[in-house]
Amino acid sequence: MKQHLSPHELSGLLRIAVARLSRRLRAEKEDDELSDSQTATLAYLVSEGSGTIGRLSEFERVKPPSMNRAVNRLEAAGYVERTADAADGRKVVVVPTDRGIELVTVTRERRDAWLQQRVRTLSPEQRATLAAAAEIMQELADS
Repeated sequence: MKQHLSPHELSGLLRIAVARLSRRLRAEKEDDELSDSQTATLAYLVSEGSGTIGRLSEFERVKPPSMNRAVNRLEAAGYVERTADAADGRKVVVVPTDRGIELVTVTRERRDAWLQQRVRTLSPEQRATLAAAAEIMQELADS
């Protein structure tokens, strides 16, 4: 690989590599019937504990009717349930079920195992480079 890439060349290479790695990691999920968006929505709910359709729509950057369909699918599969908001009984919140929490846990374990297996094949120098790159990528993501 060239050491002196222009920002244009580097950004193109990075975009492609990140997209391919992301696609490969997303393929490591427990329920192949769920879309990537549904899987991400469920993972968000497991992290946050609950969410309204509006909040979930913002998270996934989709319109509420689209999110409602995604939640319907998750609910039909037994991964989430709708309940009344404790603070405002007129609002409906979506919460993950034990089955949904288990699915997210297993999916994360599968993804971690896949990536760990590949990282183990790298040389110590490659691992150090990857660790530095991960920090830089986090900075880019946070900017």
